[in-house]
Amino acid sequence: MRRTERSLHSLPARVFGLIGVVALAGTSFAQGVTPTITVVISLSEAIHRAQQNEPVFASALAAQKSASIDRYLAKAALLPSVTYHNQLLYTQPNGQIITGVQGGAQASPIFIANNAVHEYTSQASINETVGLKQFADAQVATANAARASAELEVARRGLVSSVVSLYYSVSATDTKRRVLEEAFQEAQSFTNLTEKREAAREVAHADVVKAQLLQQQRQRDLSEGILAADKARLELAVLLFPDPKAPYSTESPNNPPLPTRDDVERIASANNPEIRSALADLRAGNAEVKSARAAYLPDLGLNFTYGVDAPQFAKYGPDDVRNLGYSISATLDIPVWDWFSTQKRVKQSEIRRDAVKVSLTAAQRRLVATLEEAYAEAKTARDQLDLLDLSVRTAAESLRLTELRYSSGEATVLEVVDAQTAHLSAETVQADGVVRYQAALAGLQILTGAL
Repeated sequence: MRRTERSLHSLPARVFGLIGVVALAGTSFAQGVTPTITVVISLSEAIHRAQQNEPVFASALAAQKSASIDRYLAKAALLPSVTYHNQLLYTQPNGQIITGVQGGAQASPIFIANNAVHEYTSQASINETVGLKQFADAQVATANAARASAELEVARRGLVSSVVSLYYSVSATDTKRRVLEEAFQEAQSFTNLTEKREAAREVAHADVVKAQLLQQQRQRDLSEGILAADKARLELAVLLFPDPKAPYSTESPNNPPLPTRDDVERIASANNPEIRSALADLRAGNAEVKSARAAYLPDLGLNFTYGVDAPQFAKYGPDDVRNLGYSISATLDIPVWDWFSTQKRVKQSEIRRDAVKVSLTAAQRRLVATLEEAYAEAKTARDQLDLLDLSVRTAAESLRLTELRYSSGEATVLEVVDAQTAHLSAETVQADGVVRYQAALAGLQILTGAL
């Protein structure tokens, strides 16, 4: 009767063990039918691919190119413009004849503003406006182009930071999945051991139940780990491939040395896009103030016209009158009164410029704080790597000794479960620690522009 009860009690363990084997077999079968992974993506290649596919970076790149064109247009506006003007004008005659005009006697037009009944115009006109506002506007466009370039670098570094995080998350989740698979196999082995010892009447059935509960928990953890790994791969693949389901693999992370604090601060201070963007914004603000104040000053307009403006579309008219010629004009517009509009525009631009000054000082303070935080994070993560390695080795040795003690009847099932949990936790934390250091080191490289 006791053997029958023991067999019935051990049935769930066999059922769960069979389920685990089938699950692993299904996973292995699914992996077997998956196409062979041939594409190994390095971090630099992942960044390059992401720059081609990420919409925010594409928008920043388009803004930078557009600002460069605006700068060209503003500088081109400082140069003379050339227009070739052609016009045919017919005006109804009023029935009178006028003499002494070009071409002799001719019919008088009904509109006094027009020169002749038939008037032909074919002229090349060169125009130039000289004023402080045009030069100030060119300075604004140049500063805006510099700011757009800095903002593009800010967007690039933000994209690189995201790619780095996703890239090493893929590696970390793959490592955790491998660790969870090993933990599940270890739990299965321990369940088999308790069943054998129960069959040999060496332990109580409670040990088998505890081992089964641990095995079930490890099976759930493995399912979650597989799901997390698949999610991480898909998140990164969205930035890298037209098809997010494309198979690929990442390179194993290494642990390069940490640069010195002085080198990081020196390079980051000289190559910070946020500071460059704020400085360019300040230059644009100063130029806008100058452009607004230019409305107080006069503008000089110059014009040179060469061509035909005559009753005949010809180089010479009747009696060999010369139709082809030129004219030169200069216009000086002096502002007198605009109901304080210029004053208000100057005040408006000064308000914006003062706000930009605050942004510049804030960016400088933020750079100092960011450097301190990033370096402290990288240093702490680097110092903990050796401790994490030691913790994994210690936990593995503790698990080995505890299992030996349990096999000889000197340890309880709870001690084995605690040792297995501690070993799994140590390996998981180690995987997170590697990713933490890689992300922190990449953050320093992003700050210095090396990545």
